[in-house]
Amino acid sequence: MNQAKHHHYGQLYAVGVGTGDSELLTLKAVRLIKQADIIAIPEKTKGKADSFAWQIVGGAVSEDELHGEACFLHFPMTRDPLQNVPAWQAAAEQILGYLQQGKSVVFVTEGDPSVYSTWAYIQEELAELAPSLEPVIVPGITSITAVPAATKIPLADGQERFCVVPATYGIECLASLVEEFDTIILIKAGRMISQLSAKLKLLGLEDAATYVSHASSEQQEIYHRLDEVPTEHRYFSMVQISIRSRRGVLRHPDGASKHIAVA
Repeated sequence: MNQAKHHHYGQLYAVGVGTGDSELLTLKAVRLIKQADIIAIPEKTKGKADSFAWQIVGGAVSEDELHGEACFLHFPMTRDPLQNVPAWQAAAEQILGYLQQGKSVVFVTEGDPSVYSTWAYIQEELAELAPSLEPVIVPGITSITAVPAATKIPLADGQERFCVVPATYGIECLASLVEEFDTIILIKAGRMISQLSAKLKLLGLEDAATYVSHASSEQQEIYHRLDEVPTEHRYFSMVQISIRSRRGVLRHPDGASKHIAVA
């Protein structure tokens, strides 16, 4: 008999804490964070506790409201798998150690755990270490909706289609994307602004792009022209390209317009 299937773990939660505004934490996120034995917190610089996710939590939950203790997990800001993979493995092993003690663990992450999050890698590592483990994933507000909230330009309406792509990929494929989609959200766009601006001018779409950094936070900035974006802007930046050629308004024979919801 496989004993691993009958291991009694504590409960693991992956909790999205949103994009920056602490008031955008869900009621469920706040409750789980308060009740957890361990709050696992990603940090960029080892020992610095420089976690944006934890800053967001701190605006909604005070230290004296916490039942458990904070555990900072270091994830290097690099694309080098020789550094990333060991960090993911070490974090998964540390989390599993707490779970094996019967403790509940909340792993907090910016935005949503399922959208471009470190959680995806932790989940893969844990699935190998403890196949019977069943984490609970709690969605959070993502920049994909925080950005259009800031620009006040709808993401999609009626029959419109939108896509979300990393900026590096998006620039390469922009000519085809603008044919297929009404709104294009380019994430991690900070380092690509000059190339993106040049590409949009070639396509005659320079007026269709809006740049947003730190959406929903006190540091939020919006630029309606990419050539005005400061060069020091790097992190937490996205570009919304709104073409919106398939507006979801259909006309009735009597001339009245009606919005038709399309599944």
